[in-house]
Amino acid sequence: MTKDYFWLHLRDLPYFRALLRSIEASFYEGLNLPSPTLDVGCGDGHFATIAFDRPIEIGIDPDIPIMREAQVHHAYDLLLQADGACIPLPDNSIASAFSNSVLEHIPHLDAVLRDVGRVLKSGAPFVFTVPNPGYRAQLSLPRTLSKVGLSALGKSYETWFMRMSRTINLDDEKGWERRLSAAGFAIERTFRYFPPSSLHVLEWGHYFGGPCLLPHKLFGKWILAPYRWNLGLTDRLVRRYYDTSPTEDGTYSFYLVRKR
Repeated sequence: MTKDYFWLHLRDLPYFRALLRSIEASFYEGLNLPSPTLDVGCGDGHFATIAFDRPIEIGIDPDIPIMREAQVHHAYDLLLQADGACIPLPDNSIASAFSNSVLEHIPHLDAVLRDVGRVLKSGAPFVFTVPNPGYRAQLSLPRTLSKVGLSALGKSYETWFMRMSRTINLDDEKGWERRLSAAGFAIERTFRYFPPSSLHVLEWGHYFGGPCLLPHKLFGKWILAPYRWNLGLTDRLVRRYYDTSPTEDGTYSFYLVRKR
């Protein structure tokens, strides 16, 4: 039976995060990620519990509080609190790795890529998803402001949105090819997804999803009533943007690369 990735995320996450994460989870279906597998930037572990039907052997993240959440989800056999540039694992010890919407946040990205390459075995796959330059260029509010002669204000909003979403790296395919080649990887497959219309749902969801912050702060849950009667309307309104198809104007990119 095919998983309903959208519902599995919507019942636990604010709708804008559920939309993106559910699309990304579908990309891992059928991928051959041999064990042991490393999740680079595992966060709270929620994504791994939905995307995979088995526990992931190792999750790594520098954030101790969020690692405690990952323990609750039981998504990993082993959790390591460490920087991705200093992974406490032996050389050539990992058979596969993935990193879902994490690498865009890392200031010392090249060092992290090198250390992921160090711990991976020769020929091992590394799968990751990241926003591309369209993530900034296709935001809805700056485009609207530009139409009424407020381009400078739109640019300021772009800068603020990147800071608010902690987005540092927005490479295109050529930029990633340079980074990955320098770290000892070769790109096997890449495609863009998440068109501008879906990005706008994500953009405005940062504001409309604000009420979810309080229950998460108080109870550790984004959604207090994860039931159809509560989320049915949200499901109907947002599911229309659930599109897993590759698209040239996609604002996010999927990469399957291998260690040379």
